[in-house]
Amino acid sequence: MGKKTQHGLLLLLCFSGLVHYSAAMLYWRAMVEISYVNSSNKTVDKYCECGIYGRNSLLTKASGIVTLPKGDPGGCGSDSVYSRNSSSPPWIALVKRGNCTFSEKINAAKRHGADGVVVYNVDGSGNSTSFMAHSEATDMVAIMIGNSQGMEVVNLVKNGTDVQMLIDVGSPQGPLMDTYWLYFLSIAFFIVTAASITYFVFISASRLYNLNMHRRNERRLKSEAKKAIARLRVRTLKRGDEETTSEHHMCAVCIECYKEGEVVTVLTCDHIFHKSCIEPWLLERRTCPMCKCDIMKALGVEEETKDSISGESPADATVITVTGGEAMYEVPLTDPASPDPERHQHRYDNRAFEGDSEAVRR
Repeated sequence: MGKKTQHGLLLLLCFSGLVHYSAAMLYWRAMVEISYVNSSNKTVDKYCECGIYGRNSLLTKASGIVTLPKGDPGGCGSDSVYSRNSSSPPWIALVKRGNCTFSEKINAAKRHGADGVVVYNVDGSGNSTSFMAHSEATDMVAIMIGNSQGMEVVNLVKNGTDVQMLIDVGSPQGPLMDTYWLYFLSIAFFIVTAASITYFVFISASRLYNLNMHRRNERRLKSEAKKAIARLRVRTLKRGDEETTSEHHMCAVCIECYKEGEVVTVLTCDHIFHKSCIEPWLLERRTCPMCKCDIMKALGVEEETKDSISGESPADATVITVTGGEAMYEVPLTDPASPDPERHQHRYDNRAFEGDSEAVRR
């Protein structure tokens, strides 16, 4: 199995796990309706889809008179915390979040015969809610509402108003971004980001290393090519030479016929070219343009190993070969920073060839 296939299966499994987790995080909103008689003896009805069923709650209706716990508004404790019991008419426990777990609040109300439990959020949270988990308190209708909505009902009840509440199943929602889900997303984002940055740094470093190695190799090859070029025979064409008298002889690089007084380079394969044409060619390709003979192998020039290459490459001087009026090459051959006033002139190991060059200059 290829690496791409393995990566694809891994991504599929991770995606399937996320989908399964998201499905488990689906939640249901609750319709909350309250009815009471105000001080003007008028019936007031209010309703909103502002509640959220607990994760372990029964998804069904519940109704009754709203009842507050005695003492602790959170409804915690094992003692009698409600003035109603199982023989009382249907009632709904309204408790505040905090001081104990959701399961303890729900079980305390369940022991006293409540038909449902409404938990309102902590002070300062406005109308925000969260997804309650109460695995130790099942088979009970339990929802959460916002603090503002809960305190409105609490104040009515404390003022002696009987508030009738109806809880009904609303629309499904999800996945809910509760604390655990946000933690999971944060950790996943951090891992993915760290992996991406690590991969980017690795790829960038690898490309930079390969680029440096390529540049060093190019410098090395050009340095070796210069050594080979310096060992080639150079001569000046004279009147009566076969190359100047026959139109069949021409430079294969610039496609121009040879003329008297021109300097030519003779390769190891005996092919002749203009010196100014063939040197840039050999620096880039190191082979004869006509027969592909490798001049470096033919001359026995040994290539130096990469470890023995100096960090400093020869400085560049521009030598331009012009064909048809257009510049074809810009090739480094000599050191432009050299104090030698004749630094732009070519030097050869073979002194006899230098003599030919000196004759041409004179």
